[in-house]
Amino acid sequence: MPVKWLLYWQPSTGSTVSSQTLVDVMKSIESINGVRTGRWQVTASNHRPIQRDQSMGLPQDCARELLGLTFSEVPSKHYFILRGEHMVVEAHANMQNIMEKLQLYRNRLNIFFEGFQYQLGDFQLKAGRAVLAHSENLRGIVLEVEYVPVSSLEQTRLLLQEFVEMWQEVVTAQNMAGRFTPLEPNYSDYNLPDQYSWQHTALQYVNLMVYFLHAQRN
Repeated sequence: MPVKWLLYWQPSTGSTVSSQTLVDVMKSIESINGVRTGRWQVTASNHRPIQRDQSMGLPQDCARELLGLTFSEVPSKHYFILRGEHMVVEAHANMQNIMEKLQLYRNRLNIFFEGFQYQLGDFQLKAGRAVLAHSENLRGIVLEVEYVPVSSLEQTRLLLQEFVEMWQEVVTAQNMAGRFTPLEPNYSDYNLPDQYSWQHTALQYVNLMVYFLHAQRN
């Protein structure tokens, strides 16, 4: 599977993130001959355990926080991340419904990452927004950068860094006040290998979900 890098838009001091930011990002991609190829969506969910008896507390083997991811490219899979236990688990797409029917966990909130994808040579770019479900409350702007030929994290690290630096020059030329910043997790903490997978992608999106929710509270 090709390596993906997930970046978020960090506005300059005195600037804010808006829907126009995403429009400007997509114009920037098209200005360097990026070809729009379709839409994409990632759903990030925050699950909390259902506590039937308040006096008993949570069962010892029950995680206090369970974060879930679904990708429009792999609708048959659901990915769960337990940050406290440093685990990323791949499951069937109906697992979330099973948990709710068994009254194990309830879905507390969803964040949608959604937008358009582009082809640019050996790179595939996905530009989109992060919004809280059932509202138009914008949480952030994201850019996913995928280098198609290679699936090794170490082999692509320098190349992707150079691409991000080049991309920043494009953004600056468009007079956009800010920059795209990576929020790369420590994959080794989760025992994820150098060969990239959907588990790596899920961990990146969960990290960004948590970052956006924390930034909103502050």
